[in-house]
Amino acid sequence: RMMHMPQLTDAEWKIIEVLWDEHPRSMPEITRILKPSTGWTRHTIITLLKRMEAKGTITVDSSGSVKMYSPKITREQASAEQTRKFLSRVFSGNLSLLISNLVDSGEADVEDIQTILDMVKQNEKKPEA
Repeated sequence: RMMHMPQLTDAEWKIIEVLWDEHPRSMPEITRILKPSTGWTRHTIITLLKRMEAKGTITVDSSGSVKMYSPKITREQASAEQTRKFLSRVFSGNLSLLISNLVDSGEADVEDIQTILDMVKQNEKKPEA
């Protein structure tokens, strides 16, 4: 079982994606990257960065003349949390319901299901941390 992680909002995802691409980055840099696609002002970015710092999803280095931001969680951790959230919200936590839905819709075939089974088997062989 993974530890519970702070939930990222859609807006916070946009910011952390920029930090995953490259870090550390400054607030002006983050603003410059996101402004064309979001229209967000520096004030919006500052608010989001403060919220993310409080949640523990990013770290801030204030040692220099400009605050530098880095992700505190990995893309894998955040994706796993989003997957859990999605599974519980849409399929009431029922994985077999999700898989049957993927099969029925043609999104998953026998090969995909075999890949999933192989991953489960690999995971069971791993020693407990």
